[in-house]
Amino acid sequence: MKINGCYGPAALLRASPMRSMLLVILLSLSSIDVAIAHGVTEGDKGFIQESSGMMLLPFIYLGAKHMVTGYDHLLFLLGVIFFLYRLKDVGLYVTLFAVGHSVTLLFGVLQGIDISPYLIDAVIGFSVVYKALDNLGAYRRWLGYQPDTRAATLLFGLIHGFGLAAKIQEFEIAADGLIPNLLAFNVGVEIGQLLALSMILILMGYWRRTRSFWRHAYAANVLMMSLGFLLMGYQLTGYTLSS
Repeated sequence: MKINGCYGPAALLRASPMRSMLLVILLSLSSIDVAIAHGVTEGDKGFIQESSGMMLLPFIYLGAKHMVTGYDHLLFLLGVIFFLYRLKDVGLYVTLFAVGHSVTLLFGVLQGIDISPYLIDAVIGFSVVYKALDNLGAYRRWLGYQPDTRAATLLFGLIHGFGLAAKIQEFEIAADGLIPNLLAFNVGVEIGQLLALSMILILMGYWRRTRSFWRHAYAANVLMMSLGFLLMGYQLTGYTLSS
């Protein structure tokens, strides 16, 4: 199906897989860096463990830094906005994602929800795979209908929030000033998300104006899907070894 004279997501399934295979090979060479990108530095870890009382600006900074360097979150956001052209649509999906991870970030930490970070991050990797397949039109082709993308974005936002909560709980934040610091961290996450998303939208805007966009969209989504599978494999391996 053509969209504005170009072929839409369903037609991407018929593109040559050769380019995608090359991208997967290149991806495998850098998989280690991608796999550890969502971690927290020892310096930040020490700061969080030693801090006490209300420290809003430092926690805003930590939240923003964590989101900007969280490749799994950014990959999912890239998948969400890949075929969105109107700012109204971008705002809707980003808001759903933000609401989801804000709720479970706060709930998970305050209630002490104990879920293995490896399993949460494996599901986050799966969310990247899910969205890449959605962009490729796979569900309409395989299932005969299109799942509700808005509901999926909110659901995966909730899961991403548990991932953030699991990371925070590893560092045993002091009870003194906990809620303000958590809120500040969440504000920082939103700031980091907006900064990263703004850069992605700018780059996507330039790319969409070129003839190569539709020619390479298939390979880009296969690359995202491959990254998601690698993240899943890395986290499930970590879970198995830590059990």
